[in-house]
Amino acid sequence: MKARFTFRYSTEWTADSLVAEVESLLKRFDIDYELRWRRSGNPFLTVPGELTDAVAGAIKKRTGLDTELSTGGGTSDGRFIAPYGVDVVELGPVNASIHKVNEHVRVDDVDRLTDIYLDIIERLLG
Repeated sequence: MKARFTFRYSTEWTADSLVAEVESLLKRFDIDYELRWRRSGNPFLTVPGELTDAVAGAIKKRTGLDTELSTGGGTSDGRFIAPYGVDVVELGPVNASIHKVNEHVRVDDVDRLTDIYLDIIERLLG
């Protein structure tokens, strides 16, 4: 029997601690196993600070919405940027076609997002 699975884990774990935990569980239940691990990235955490404040402030100013820091968006390409020691946030339009064939957004949303990005730049460089 073969199984293939993916772990999405937080900064509370390391790759090594996750491997140790899985192997410990398999041994505890006396399961004969062979594992091949492949890691596509490490978890990261951007702590609240200047960047997150600028983003939240720009969103509030341009949309009137209060924001919440969240990792609910799924797998993040930020995992390739964060190891360089920079803060990472992801901000973009929400739409029903995201990551699907013929993905699309409203032009008004692109215009609003452009204003938000400009506001963030002004807050960080101003």
